[in-house]
Amino acid sequence: MLKIGTRGSKLALAQARETAARLAACELGGAIETVIIKTSGDAITDRALSDAGGKGLFAKEIEEALIDRRVDLAVHSLKDLPAVMPPGLCLAGVLPREDARDALIGVPSLAALPVNGRLGTSSPRRKAQMLSVRPDLEIVLFRGNVDTRLAKLRAGEVQATLLAMAGLNRLGLSVNAVPLAVKEFIPAACQGAIGLQCRKDDQRTRDLAAQLNHAPSSLTIAAERGFLAGIGGSCKTPLAAHAMLTDGGLMLRAALFAPDGSAMVRGERFIGPTPDESQTRAMGEALAQDLLMQAPPAFLAVR
Repeated sequence: MLKIGTRGSKLALAQARETAARLAACELGGAIETVIIKTSGDAITDRALSDAGGKGLFAKEIEEALIDRRVDLAVHSLKDLPAVMPPGLCLAGVLPREDARDALIGVPSLAALPVNGRLGTSSPRRKAQMLSVRPDLEIVLFRGNVDTRLAKLRAGEVQATLLAMAGLNRLGLSVNAVPLAVKEFIPAACQGAIGLQCRKDDQRTRDLAAQLNHAPSSLTIAAERGFLAGIGGSCKTPLAAHAMLTDGGLMLRAALFAPDGSAMVRGERFIGPTPDESQTRAMGEALAQDLLMQAPPAFLAVR
């Protein structure tokens, strides 16, 4: 019996089902049980996560279940998994990455949002990026799962919101989403990626997860998690990072923002053909140091 630990949201369960289906298709793992774990991030809905301890709140209780051996394999949205893991745990595999782009929902373009319009998001990164191009906007705190946020949009609480294309695709939702180009609107580090976490001493589960690992996705994730580790920031830190494979190698783009969008620093790094994960991670760490040297004081104040 292989026990998979996951949050209970529709999206988290879809990701757990995808993992179980991939295990079954490869005839791996035998009998599989899904264990739903309520996290602190799920319980806190009345304020921004950055005010309650950061995005690690979506992973803490699941990691505790791994450590306590109540589950064998944790399935995470990798953008919710902190760069530094508890001792004894490891990232053993990454599934093929979905569309990493952010999507604008409610209006056909940013230009279509009225002056002083209302946009809903709980992400410090999305808030800062939006304000950097539209400082007139009123940013409204939008917590909750995808369905909750779409319901708030339909109720007229805001004129637009931002969601991850990956989540919309995995849930099969058609909401007239307008994907934002990653060159102009860099996504969250690891957005669209599903990570498989387990105990370092559980060789059987590590081997199972490794057989599901998608090497190209794992390379890009290593670069982005390297950037996160190099920054050493929390959920209060408005930052973005996105790596993509090209014909000649791997490109990493990243940016740091003042929380109000008034200042920004961007950078890129490229590594040539056939890099390994240690090299792409090191590249991410190096880009983080480059940007920290240029970072505006308003960014460093919340680091």
